[in-house]
Amino acid sequence: MNLFELYNVLKDGQKGRNNFLVTVVQGNGTGSRYFLADGEVKAQCGSGDIETERLRELVQPGESGIAEADGRRLFVESLKQPAHLVICGAGHVAQQVILLAGKVGFTVTVLEDRVSFAGEALRAGADQVICDSFENALKQIPGSEDTYFLVVTRGHRYDRVCLEAILKKPYAYVGMMASRGRSALLKKQMEEDGFDRKVLDEIHTPVGLDIHAETPEEIAVSIVSELIKEKNSVRKTSGYDAELLDYLTGEKEPDTKKALATIVARRGSAPRGIGTKMLVLEDGRIIGTIGGGCMESEVQHLCLRMLHEESAQGQIFTVDMTASQAEEEGLVCGGTIQVFMEVI
Repeated sequence: MNLFELYNVLKDGQKGRNNFLVTVVQGNGTGSRYFLADGEVKAQCGSGDIETERLRELVQPGESGIAEADGRRLFVESLKQPAHLVICGAGHVAQQVILLAGKVGFTVTVLEDRVSFAGEALRAGADQVICDSFENALKQIPGSEDTYFLVVTRGHRYDRVCLEAILKKPYAYVGMMASRGRSALLKKQMEEDGFDRKVLDEIHTPVGLDIHAETPEEIAVSIVSELIKEKNSVRKTSGYDAELLDYLTGEKEPDTKKALATIVARRGSAPRGIGTKMLVLEDGRIIGTIGGGCMESEVQHLCLRMLHEESAQGQIFTVDMTASQAEEEGLVCGGTIQVFMEVI
């Protein structure tokens, strides 16, 4: 199996709950990859000489990072699914949330039973709008560990309909826009009807970070800030966005030479996290970013050199950004990162 084929399998399996990509970054078989879903090897390319049981041991902790096996360094990525935000309601606050959430990487689905407001959600940029009763619409949303539910309906009774359905699904987050009094009353009523109090108390309500927001735009900022905080608290890598996968699967420019740079380790307050990726095309174009500044430019030039020299062997490059260097480049943080670069 070649890399294009492996990444196509990864793309098709993105909605799996326990996905891992193990890459040999140093030692025998550098560049070999193993894609695992729920403990099973679904695709592999390269030498393929790491036993399945050993791979299962490596992915057990559920976090991304460097591991050692048989004298080799491996980068074990615990892959997030694309974050999916499901908004119940399409009023003024919801419309502003749609605008912001899409910009920070959420796929946004809106559920709304009023045709005119459903249209506004589409115009605001929602990826999907289901115009139906909340009860029926939620039947079409299976939920997952990477699904974020936001309840911003126009009334107390609709909030309850939504929560009753949502709390029976898997989810990463549930938030509801309501006053403290209204949310306390709703929780009390639902507890009396048999819902677990502990689960009810985990609902984020009043929703959003406390920034004394007043306008719909400000309230949306507080809500999306809380969503980002919750999403990034899980120690998984951000995985592969749609544009990057288009290139890695060969859907875009399959004949263009390219090199992939991945942050595999970091110390200190480096600007981007483990698993962040940047693809460098042979004409110098880049897809994604690993932090910007001279550091990113240096990695870009090293990737271009590898492409022009047709270097088949991947390599790890260490970037040490002291506080003074970071300041010179206009970055707000320093730290050290290790970047695995390879021609693909």
